[in-house]
Parts: sequence; structure tokens; C-alpha cells
Amino acid sequence: MGCTKIFSACYLSFNKGKSKHLDTIVAFDLQLFAGEKTEEATPKRKEEARGKGQVAKSMEINSVFVIVAAFFTLKIIGSYIFDELAGYMKFVFSNLNVADFTITSAQQVFIGFAIVFLKTTLPLMCVILVAGLAINFAQVGFAFSLEPLMPNFDKINPLSGFGRLFSKRSLVELFKSLLKIAIIGGFVYRFMMNQTKQVPALISAELIDSLHLTASLILDLVFNISTVMFIMGVFDYMYQWWENQESMKMSKDDIKQEFKQAEGDPQIKGKIKQRQREMAMQRMMQDVPKADVIVTNPTHFAIALKYDQEMLAPIIVAKGQNIIAQKIKEIAKEHHVIIVENKMLARALYAAVEIGQPVPHELYQAVAEVLAYVYKLKKRLP
Repeated sequence: MGCTKIFSACYLSFNKGKSKHLDTIVAFDLQLFAGEKTEEATPKRKEEARGKGQVAKSMEINSVFVIVAAFFTLKIIGSYIFDELAGYMKFVFSNLNVADFTITSAQQVFIGFAIVFLKTTLPLMCVILVAGLAINFAQVGFAFSLEPLMPNFDKINPLSGFGRLFSKRSLVELFKSLLKIAIIGGFVYRFMMNQTKQVPALISAELIDSLHLTASLILDLVFNISTVMFIMGVFDYMYQWWENQESMKMSKDDIKQEFKQAEGDPQIKGKIKQRQREMAMQRMMQDVPKADVIVTNPTHFAIALKYDQEMLAPIIVAKGQNIIAQKIKEIAKEHHVIIVENKMLARALYAAVEIGQPVPHELYQAVAEVLAYVYKLKKRLP
């Protein structure tokens, strides 16, 4: 919401003819701080950002590892690649010398070229692919998102593009690029000055020796540059992590809004709870006709008990107070369920036992006496 606003109000007060006083009240409107993004991102916000592909990652480290992996592979299989290319060149020039060079010969040359290309480049490409995936996984873990690939018309909007061109992020990236060029350029210049003494040796050397020496110099240069780039990449990752954390910061209003969304609208939650209570009440009333006895006190409480031989103890199938108790007794009368008045037992059962739970041990004897009375009464009834 911007900078903190301060408002002041001055008023004059007179105290029973005494001298005039000027009191200045300075108050801070704390609500204005709610829009400042000063709070750390919540786990939900971080998860959403990760789902959108907004993660801390340094492209410098990615480049270093991919380059090192590629040139290290070239150093290992360089002789193999050279032998394959030399053998293929011999094959090509020996076939081009024949007078009857036909379509079949051209096809053989093309097929041979494709095979040599795959044999020499496929190992290198596989190493680059594995290295790229490994370093990305090491930085951000497993994060798959298609949202960065979705079309975004703001990216092609000239006004938005102009704003991004002179944004803070663009200026930082420009500074990083210039710094990287300066450091690496100076390092390359120093390396080349130190290796100039080997240049005269290339003039009188054989072609194979010249190629080996040139390749050795290039590999040394690449590994030295990679060391410098790795150190820069570590600092770049630290900056990217800080910038990512700053971009995800939330205001107090954002946190409150997220909490409301997570908890749900209070009115909707109230309606859902009311509906759940109604459904629970309906199920409870449907179980009242299945009860063996209704214990009452007799007006305020009503507890429906049921017992079968398979049960370890009688269970409470319904209970209620006041209006609900009257409703239970009405349903019991409609279905000829016996109602027994026992004030102490009714109060104890209502307070100690929930619906669907068995009667506790300390009330076994009192409940057993009620059930025995009910069974005797049922036998007398026609």
C-alpha cells in the first residue's frame, strides 16, 4: 500500500481559566501496514509458486556443469571420435575417386555419414542431457510445470516489454552479464598470454601433434574458465534464492485472505455444520424405533438403549434434551417402545455416553435392572 502514512491533529484546551496549552496528537494508522509485503511466504504460497515454476535456480551453475561434462567427455572419447571421423573421410575420398559413382554409392556415403554422426555425437549428447537434468534436480528437486509454456499476451505487449527492459531485474542481469564478460575476458587474456610461448611449436609440428596440442590448450582453458564460472554461479544462486524469497513475500491482508480461503467462508461453514447436524439428527431418530427402552427423567432427558446378545454391553442409539427428548419419546410411543422413568440414570447416561457408544461399567447394574424390567413387561404384554 506504499509508505507509512502519519496523520496529526492539533487542538486547543483551556483548563478553568488557566494558561493556554497546545497538545499535538500523533497517531499511526496501523491498518495501512497491512498492504506492505513484509511477511514470509506461507507453505501454501510456496507450493503454488513452485507449481508455477517459480523456483530459485542459477543458470550459471547449469552452464558450468554442462560445459564441464561435455568437454570432460570429449577428453575421454576424443581419440575415438577422431579415429571414427578419419576412417570415414578415408572411405568417402576413396569412393569419390571411382569413375562410376552412382546413386547407390551416394546412398552408401549418406548412410555411412549418419552412422558415424550417431556414433560420435550420441555419447556426448547423452552426457549433456544427464548432466543438465542432474544439476537442475540438485538445485530445485522434482518440479514439473507447464505454466511457463502457456501463452501470455503480456509478454508480447510493447508497453509491458518496455517496462521489463528497464526493470530492476533486467538491470541486475545486465550488470551480471557485464561483470561476467569482464572477469572471463580478463582470465582468457591472461591465459593466452601465458601460453603464447607454445605457439611457435605449432608451426613446425606435425598436423596430428598440432591438433593434440590445440585440443589440450582448449581443454585447459575450458576447465579454468569453468572454475571461475562456478564461483560466480554460487553467488548467483544465493542472489536468485534471495530474490525468489523476496518476490514471494506476502502482506498481512494476503495471509488473512489465504486463511479465509483455507478455512472457508464462515456462513458456508455454518450452513454445512447445520446440515450435518440435521442429517445426524435424522439418522438418530431413525434408530429410535430399534431401541429396547427409552430412559427419561421424565421431561428434560431421553436416552434410547439397545441390547442384543451379540453385544458386549448395551449401546446408546439416541439421546436428547428438552425438545429433542420430547421428539424421541413421541417416536417411541408411535412404535410402541417402552419408556422408563429414571432421573439419576437418565442424567448419568446423557452426560457420560455418546451416541453409538456402549454403556460404561459403573452403570451396568442400573441399566441391567431397567432392561430386566423391560423384558418382564414385554412378556406380560399380549
